[in-house]
Amino acid sequence: MRILIAEDEGVSRVVLGTKLKELGHEVLEARDGVEAWSMFEEERPRIIITDWMMPGMDGGELSQAIRSQVDQPYTYIIVLTSLSGKGSFLEAMDAGADDFLTKPVDMEELTARLRVAERVLALQTEV
Repeated sequence: MRILIAEDEGVSRVVLGTKLKELGHEVLEARDGVEAWSMFEEERPRIIITDWMMPGMDGGELSQAIRSQVDQPYTYIIVLTSLSGKGSFLEAMDAGADDFLTKPVDMEELTARLRVAERVLALQTEV
C-alpha cells in the first residue's frame, strides 16, 4: 500500500518510513503539511499518517483539505501526536481523521491499524 507520511521531525519521519518500508509499503515522505498536500494532490496515496502539529499546514488542516476532495477515492488518515486526551482525539476526528495514535508510535499497534485501514479501503473500493 502507498502511504504518505507528513512529519516535520526528521528522525521520526525517517524511522517511521523505514519501518513501513520493512513491512512492504511504498512510502512517500513530506516534511510538513504544505509539502504533504502537494504530494497528496500529485500522488493520491490511499493512506496518510500525519503529525498533528506542523508548521505551515498542521495535521488538522491537512485532514480537512483532503476531506474537501469529495470526487476522489477515499483516503484513510491516521493522526500521530504527542498530545493525549479526549479533547485532542475529538479535535482530530472532527478534522476528518480516521484514527489517532500518540507518540512514540508503537509499531505493532500501527501495523494493526494499517490492516484495518486496508480493509476499510478495500470495502470502499468494492462499494
